[in-house]
Amino acid sequence: MEQQVLDLLAATLEPAAETRTNAERHLEQLYTNDAFPISLISIASHTSVSLSLRQAALLVLKTFVLRTWAPSIDDFQGVVTINDATKDQVRQSLLALATSGDQERRVVSAASYVVSKIAGVDFPESWPSLLPTLLQLVPRSHETQLHGVLLVLSSLVEDGFDEEQFGNSAVELVRCIYNVATDESKKLMSRSLAVSIFRACFETMRLMYETDKASIKQFMQEASDAWTPFFINVLKLPLPQIPAAGQEDDSGSGSWRGAIALKTQVVKALDKIHQTFPHLLNQHLLTLFSTVWESLQAHVGPYVTLYVSDNQQGRLEDADRLPYTLDFLVIEELDYIQTLVGSVTVKRELDAQLAPEKLSNGSSEGTWITQIMSILVGYSQITQEDEGLWNFDVNVFLSEETSETANYSPRNACTYLVQKLCKWPLLDSLLVHTKTIYEGSSSVQTKEAALFILKQVLHELDGSSIEINPDLARAYLNFIGLAMHNDDEFLRARGYIVAARLTTISSTGLVDAVPEYAQKTLTTIDQDPSDVVKVSCIRAMQEYLKTLPSSRAREFQVQTVAAISNFLSAQDLSELKESEDLLDTLVETLRDAIMADPTLCLEHPALDVLFTMASYGASSFQTTMLVNEAFESITSSMAAKGNDAYTQLCAKVLPTLTGALDVGDMTSENALSDMAVSLLSSLAEHGPSPLPQTFVATIMPKLYRLLFSSNDFSLNQSATVTIRHILSHDADQVFSWIDPATGKGGLEIVLLIIDRLLGPEVDDASAAEVGGLTVELVEKAGADRLGPYLMQLLRVVAVRLSTAEHASFIQNLVLVFARLSLTNAKEVLDFLAQVHIEGGAGGTGLEVVLRKWLENSVHFSGYDAIRQNVIALTNIYKLHDERLANIQVQGDLLPDNTARIKTRSQSKQTPLRYSVISVPLKLTKVLISELANPISPSTPGLVHNHLRADSDDEDDEWEDEPGFVDLGNPTTTAQLMSYADESKWNVRQWDDETQQYLVNFFKQASTEPDFETLYQGLTDEEREKLHRMENPTVQ
Repeated sequence: MEQQVLDLLAATLEPAAETRTNAERHLEQLYTNDAFPISLISIASHTSVSLSLRQAALLVLKTFVLRTWAPSIDDFQGVVTINDATKDQVRQSLLALATSGDQERRVVSAASYVVSKIAGVDFPESWPSLLPTLLQLVPRSHETQLHGVLLVLSSLVEDGFDEEQFGNSAVELVRCIYNVATDESKKLMSRSLAVSIFRACFETMRLMYETDKASIKQFMQEASDAWTPFFINVLKLPLPQIPAAGQEDDSGSGSWRGAIALKTQVVKALDKIHQTFPHLLNQHLLTLFSTVWESLQAHVGPYVTLYVSDNQQGRLEDADRLPYTLDFLVIEELDYIQTLVGSVTVKRELDAQLAPEKLSNGSSEGTWITQIMSILVGYSQITQEDEGLWNFDVNVFLSEETSETANYSPRNACTYLVQKLCKWPLLDSLLVHTKTIYEGSSSVQTKEAALFILKQVLHELDGSSIEINPDLARAYLNFIGLAMHNDDEFLRARGYIVAARLTTISSTGLVDAVPEYAQKTLTTIDQDPSDVVKVSCIRAMQEYLKTLPSSRAREFQVQTVAAISNFLSAQDLSELKESEDLLDTLVETLRDAIMADPTLCLEHPALDVLFTMASYGASSFQTTMLVNEAFESITSSMAAKGNDAYTQLCAKVLPTLTGALDVGDMTSENALSDMAVSLLSSLAEHGPSPLPQTFVATIMPKLYRLLFSSNDFSLNQSATVTIRHILSHDADQVFSWIDPATGKGGLEIVLLIIDRLLGPEVDDASAAEVGGLTVELVEKAGADRLGPYLMQLLRVVAVRLSTAEHASFIQNLVLVFARLSLTNAKEVLDFLAQVHIEGGAGGTGLEVVLRKWLENSVHFSGYDAIRQNVIALTNIYKLHDERLANIQVQGDLLPDNTARIKTRSQSKQTPLRYSVISVPLKLTKVLISELANPISPSTPGLVHNHLRADSDDEDDEWEDEPGFVDLGNPTTTAQLMSYADESKWNVRQWDDETQQYLVNFFKQASTEPDFETLYQGLTDEEREKLHRMENPTVQ
């Protein structure tokens, strides 16, 4: 069988897709054969087999284990295919491979991962010997075998153990890896791996702490007391001599690569301890701070030698994912210094060193601030690698400049450290250091780095309460001027960027110099040969345009537009689509120039330039947003000036926008069409009533064609909204328009569009705005003009609502009936009662619509939508229609009485269960849910006090425990950014008017006889909400 499996594995590596698919299918058919996993392990163990096939065997084995080993694995597919005896053989053979000392680290790593997955299920019940075997192997293994054992332990700690399993073995495990980490006879990479395992333990310990604080705290304190002195000693060790190129391998205990790896893991471990159990390091904080500080000072020279003076490759990891290049170590040290600076103990010591009695002549010169400035400037120098990338692609330079890059470097780390240090007087010491740099023989990289740090400090101080001494600001201008005229393009670019930042801060007293520097910047855009300098100046103009009063900013509008236009004309526009950061910078600067006076755009080519960039950035969300923002400002400003100005704007932009729709249609570029329709939507939204005479005839044929040919949801939504805006501003022009291509009138065209969007062939996302268009049509056309089409239209809406699944689409359709119920609630119910809907969710229209309406109302968002929904529901309630009591809808979520934790797959197999209640009761519950909570998230003081009251008193002794969100920490920033989009669309908003309306409604409803029956069906929380509404002072 082994040969058969080997042949199939070879086939999975073939380039032909059909061959690969057939081989994978045949391998899956072997799952029920007990010899199959044994054959895979045997193939992976043979050193005579090629590495690719050995890796393929372990990959297939991993898939096999995840799918068939045990039901508790999330990816399990329903059937355990091998018996217990075979499982035991797999466990032993796989562990033997992982700890065999095989020279191929990728094989050992893959085998270790599979061992950890099996251990997560079988240890300790079915595999009690696993951990004892590993721990016994550690002290007697040779180096190669030790590497495999440590990899298995690492995989177990990270992926295999749960809290209980880890807790039973933690003491012995930590002692074992401590012995490896501190054994100077072991290879440094093995010691690094041991430290990495120790660091991984803290995540599990953090989880265990929630249930067993006392014992975990004691254990971690003992572990920390043992490990921390070792960590400090490692950090104090000097680096070996920088090896010659090609000699960086881990050939002995004193290797360069191993020393870097060990130090890096030590700093990462210390940072992990500080973030999870900060009290453990309280007594060592000052020692750690001084040690890492000295380490950073010692590493500046080697860092500059390797990456600034030379072009050594950085950001490298070995096969075990252990970083081993100096730049990684420097990043970790800078980040950890940032963490330490935030601690109370270190802050107190740093403040003490700056006390007046300790300063010489009252100056901070020679203090730790001067030293940190030297460190920051040293690590902020542009590396040769970055210089090459920025010269090749100016877009990369801009992404680094805006910190919107995934390439986190020492230069980036320095910016975050600056944020933490700005509470101290940095500018004085930085000026002294900058003066030394510019008056000496320092490199251009050092000069650029000094201004780079200055820019970061200015950025932090701007908007803060800290004033900038005007004399200091003027002193910096001298060095900025030198930079602006230097031969080095990066130093020149930095000069213009910092000049804009410094002169536009009001406290510097340099605002009067802004026009002069703005003019210099515009001249440089046209004359400087370097694209890096040009785009830096274009970006700098944003600062000037925002600072200048509108009367002066208008003077620079034409020049700025011309400079951007000239820059664009010199670029290869075919490459512009891939340069998102460059496009965004150009659009942002053009937008700021336009904002100076949007009404002047008809007098120069600003709109043409904007549309050119829009066409190339149509596929970029950020660029599209910026273009829309600029165009919306233009449109609203022109509309405010009157019909003539708006008509002139339409005459200028409509040919371009409709032409873009034609190009997008011919080339099937949905992004371009979407951009054009979005701009047309802004044009229609801000238009006057009535619209210019040819507006509908120009736009409607294009939108009609798009909506019947495109399946792009964004395009369909934008086109639907545009038609709604047109109807809102000038329905008469729509109804009087005749489409020359079809001979159909405007009313019929809109009805056909709505009918298509409500049809089953259009998905929920594409039809998401059709409800708003339907309401607008009904209100503008009226029953007389619509005639029999009105009832047909509402029936189609009800039918589509029965199959709608997306929350936003459901809200959009429900609001059709909600808007009508504001004035004709009884007629709406009567009509729906006559409609019959087929299908699984069928029944009368009254049943279908009310179920969807009431079960999704709590998800509605937006002030207007919530207000209209609340008033419509209260109108329906006031009818006391007997038909409603006979309709059953989804009620409250029924609790799951089991305490067992479920996996994702188990949760899917047991869906949530709800009670079944009547429509009047559900309607009451929905309206109660719309009452604002007595204690809401908008009262952070109450929430904070409540949480503090529940906290454990023993935590008060934990110094420096993070009790705030540190926006300066890149990890925190990334975590917050992951929630940004959801927070925009999934927000519930209340307004005082709606709240008062609800209060009055419930006060009136509570006096009616039927309300007592409904009250008995409410939950305790709902009753309490009503009670607090009547007695707002009750807490």
